[in-house]
Amino acid sequence: MGMDWHSSGVTTTVCGALKQGIAGRTRELGFVVAGGKGRTSRATPGELTAAGRWMGVDPAPYIQASRMAAKVDNNALQDGYQIYHHVFLLDRAGHWAV
Repeated sequence: MGMDWHSSGVTTTVCGALKQGIAGRTRELGFVVAGGKGRTSRATPGELTAAGRWMGVDPAPYIQASRMAAKVDNNALQDGYQIYHHVFLLDRAGHWAV
């Protein structure tokens, strides 16, 4: 997966398929895929809050990390594009990736 001009479609597709594939099984599997493409990306904080409840963790640090990553993507990268894909993966042990 990559975010360069010829492979970014693969990233959005794989992340979307992963999110759909684990839907309804996140507790069983022990991880969540929050966010997504377009408007779905704006649901990331709410999805992390819900995941924090069932995982028994404070979602605030993960929401902050998510927001900071999105802010860097939108503002620090001066490439002329707005963020269109934002996914946050979080597992029960507190491991995460944006």
